[in-house]
Amino acid sequence: MERRSFLRGAVIGTSAAAFGGTLWQGAASAAPAQPGPGPYGALGAADANGIQLPAGFTSRVIARSGQRVGSTSYTWHSAPDGGACFADGTGWIYVSNSEINPSGGAGAVRFGSTGAITGAYRILSGTRTNCAGGRTPWNTWLSCEEVSLGYVYETDPWGVNAAVRRDAMGRFKHEAAAADPVRKVVYLTEDETNGCLYRFIPATWGDLSSGTLQVLVAGTATSGSFSWANVPDPDGSPTATRSQVSGSKKFNGGEGCHYANDTVWFTTKGDNRLWQLNLAAGTYELAYDDSLVSGGSAPLTGVDNVTGSSGGDLFVAEDGGNMEICLITPDDTIAPFLRINGQSGSEITGPAFSPDGKRLYFSSQRGTSGSSSGGVTYEVTGPFRA
Repeated sequence: MERRSFLRGAVIGTSAAAFGGTLWQGAASAAPAQPGPGPYGALGAADANGIQLPAGFTSRVIARSGQRVGSTSYTWHSAPDGGACFADGTGWIYVSNSEINPSGGAGAVRFGSTGAITGAYRILSGTRTNCAGGRTPWNTWLSCEEVSLGYVYETDPWGVNAAVRRDAMGRFKHEAAAADPVRKVVYLTEDETNGCLYRFIPATWGDLSSGTLQVLVAGTATSGSFSWANVPDPDGSPTATRSQVSGSKKFNGGEGCHYANDTVWFTTKGDNRLWQLNLAAGTYELAYDDSLVSGGSAPLTGVDNVTGSSGGDLFVAEDGGNMEICLITPDDTIAPFLRINGQSGSEITGPAFSPDGKRLYFSSQRGTSGSSSGGVTYEVTGPFRA
């Protein structure tokens, strides 16, 4: 499904867009409609886990920081962050980063065909502030260090093969990664106020041990054409990677990143925006900007991790805000999908769908305590659109 028009009318003001089930003009209108229910309807009352969901959906707690996962011997890590799911025979695996320093890393939970937890284990240790990352087409997890001169680590979701540091992918404040199997590259966001968007071109697709790191070059406008330029020194020393190429476009706090259908979607937390790169046309533009929603009615604030569903919807997690995961549909509807109550000192992280698209996993990084030791990882099951 083509996904290049999300909220273009709302942001640029050139056409009407569906907003919560009503018609509005976004920035071009003096009084846009208030947010309404999305394709799944209004959120219901909070369940026993404090989560508000549309009718037909249920939640359960998968893991809590500092406690054993199910009947396994593995203790779930603190500050669960970026995550992804991997098919495992008739079951699946959910991988989750740990955003603490030191001793960050990543862990995994294994599920059987019915969703029962069958195992949990560590897949990466001894790293720092592992924030987001991304899965690869060859079924590995890229865990990214969100620290100055941080690395990308390629890990095995099954925990059989040792994690490998991928130096060629550059040293900077890494956030998220998204693999593009068409162009055979990996896109990378940078969590700096003047950060950049990068792509890594492996010398051999499927092998990240060597290749070329490039940075996006574009003007200062919110839309236009772009190109890529090689980063001379990917190790970021003595000059930071974001400062090595003249004309590299700056983004205010790069966060989540998702690839689908010749489009890269990524968020920037400093200005609460969702961007899109139309790779076929070689253009970029805003897909969502809460500052252009007048009347203080923006449903999505604190943009962070982003993922896509099999039905073609984008799901964007909030860092703060109303502690919601909001969805954006291909027909430009944007609305909350779920809300976590009583955890205002936390953020939502790691949204990822099971391989069959019927279960959504995510975490509240600091839970009710507001501490990294209070993280909670959830599963939501229900009639997701196919």
